[in-house]
Amino acid sequence: MAKDGLCAIVTGSASGLGAATAEILARSGARLVINYSSSQKEAEATAEACRKAGAAEVVVAQGDVSRDEDCRKIVGVAAPWGRLDVLINNAGTTKHVAHGNLEGLSSEDFQRLFGVNTIGPFQMVRAARSLLEAGANASGRPSAVVNVSSVAGISGVGSSIAYAASKGALNTITLSLARALAPLIRVNTVCPGYIDTPWFTKGRGEDAAKQVRDNVVAKVPLKVASTAEDIAQLVCFLATPASSNMTGEIVRMDAGLHLIT
Repeated sequence: MAKDGLCAIVTGSASGLGAATAEILARSGARLVINYSSSQKEAEATAEACRKAGAAEVVVAQGDVSRDEDCRKIVGVAAPWGRLDVLINNAGTTKHVAHGNLEGLSSEDFQRLFGVNTIGPFQMVRAARSLLEAGANASGRPSAVVNVSSVAGISGVGSSIAYAASKGALNTITLSLARALAPLIRVNTVCPGYIDTPWFTKGRGEDAAKQVRDNVVAKVPLKVASTAEDIAQLVCFLATPASSNMTGEIVRMDAGLHLIT
């Protein structure tokens, strides 16, 4: 059983927020499962960065969290450690469709987004429950689940109606799981606003992504575009004993955007 540092799984950690979160945990000597669905090269690069940052052990696990069998496979990679202290449900997907374009979303789009963004985190928690409980019993404090949601799930904004709906449902699941899994497991959610990562570039193209970033900086009270590292600091706070008495919280980090909308 691992005793040196936290034992953690970070889904969707090949790049962006997931990678930044894994690297922060690595600095404290964590044992990490880096998960990816299709970006193996990026995942291996993240794993190597985590090793260099001081991780006690890093394992890369391929898997699509919308598939229950993949969730169980990902968790199985951590089984030799005998416990989990942290599960970070970061994997997510979207489809960029203007909210007024109701014909732009199919039932298959909704099913795919809910499969990854909503059902996936539930399945990961279910698969990891026994290891998370073992972690709590070993450490004497609750293990932590951190779901990565979005301000879209609070305000109904974002890349598409389907995306906002999937994140709103994830926020509700957070509350339900926090009640159901206490006292051995605590469950919290981070709702970022805009994050300056390739997410927008891939979805909208270079020029449109720059325009989004510039508009965000001009609009939000703090006049900044949050980086992946900015949000990762909050994710890691909720994942570590520093927040050991927090559960069922939905924490927004949007540079103050909610103050003006």
